[in-house]
Amino acid sequence: MPTADARFDYDYLLVGGGAAGLSLAYHMAQEPRLAGKKVLLIEPEAKNHNDRTWSYWADKPMVFDGLAAHEWRQIAFRSPGFEKVIDLGAYRYRMIRGLDYYHFVRRALAANAQFTFVQGTVEQLQNTATGVEAYSSTGHFTARYAFDSRPPDLQQLQQPQKHRYLLQHFVGWEIATDADVFDPAVVEFMDFRGEQHHEARFIYVLPFSKRRALVEYTLFSETPLAKTEYEAAIREYLEKTLGVKDYRIEAEEIGAIPMTDHPLPARAGAHIINIGTRGGRAKPSTGYAFKRIQRQSERLVAALASTGQPPADPTGDKWQFHLFDTLLLDIMKRRGETTRDIFRELFERNPVERIFRFLDETTSWADNFRVMNSVSPGPFMRSIAQVLRGKPGKRAL
Repeated sequence: MPTADARFDYDYLLVGGGAAGLSLAYHMAQEPRLAGKKVLLIEPEAKNHNDRTWSYWADKPMVFDGLAAHEWRQIAFRSPGFEKVIDLGAYRYRMIRGLDYYHFVRRALAANAQFTFVQGTVEQLQNTATGVEAYSSTGHFTARYAFDSRPPDLQQLQQPQKHRYLLQHFVGWEIATDADVFDPAVVEFMDFRGEQHHEARFIYVLPFSKRRALVEYTLFSETPLAKTEYEAAIREYLEKTLGVKDYRIEAEEIGAIPMTDHPLPARAGAHIINIGTRGGRAKPSTGYAFKRIQRQSERLVAALASTGQPPADPTGDKWQFHLFDTLLLDIMKRRGETTRDIFRELFERNPVERIFRFLDETTSWADNFRVMNSVSPGPFMRSIAQVLRGKPGKRAL
């Protein structure tokens, strides 16, 4: 049986059992050098329903690829004056359902005596001289290190005079039709042909068959809409763009992902590491998080296994990509409707492999230059001026 350091109840405490907490736990379980460590995971929810889906692109195998409910080799980008169906080459675009992920990881860990699951809420988490202690609804626990994935309270932390705060918010319907409507080989990655209303608004479609798809209306803006407005936009797309009159709504997704350049520190003291959204794993300019979570899990486990402690830099993020994100957020805040033109130029003037590498933050300086040189400089120059002033831009009246 694994035995924790005698000073602590556990070696590692995982606060939260969503995408980030379960990812880190699974990577720990796969590392033989951590086989003697005791791990406690505290999660407030039972995670017994499909509360979300995650999508990601990859050109190499990833640990959870086997859970993908669907995989695509083509995506489509559409905007007024430019439409293109793009072959992904070595890349694949995949979607994982939350419930499949929860069940898989929990089953894998249930058979491992290292791991203990507790359903509860952590009310206080603090560093001590040598570790951490947590006060939860189910008791008091100590550990050598804690990995905290509780969502940050950005409402309380906001400094709007310094940073940009937007949401990627959406409503999605999983619909079924009685006639062939969708192309199951092509993800409608961004369809910007609809009215922008001074914001960035697009339709996103994951087709599962010719007669079933997830259709989402997605916005990048500061405030959510009334639910009826998302629904009206989805109906308009289905009925006017696709010509679908008869369809059934079989499931619904509603979400709002923070998109901000507010600093989300990777650490909260010597023994607490922030992961997931709390640790900035949702990319500020796109909202994609799943692949970034996997990369951080791999990085943390590699350091724990080789040195016994987390890495000094828990994320490996590069400053230049944070700047690129800040510039795009500033443009979205000042003139959200121009986002459509920026993405059109990106997809019109760059191979998709370069775009994906850029969004994955793995491009070279030369490729970063090519990407930035492919878009109109005016909006970015104005946002650079705002960054130099230290103040977010405001929409011109």
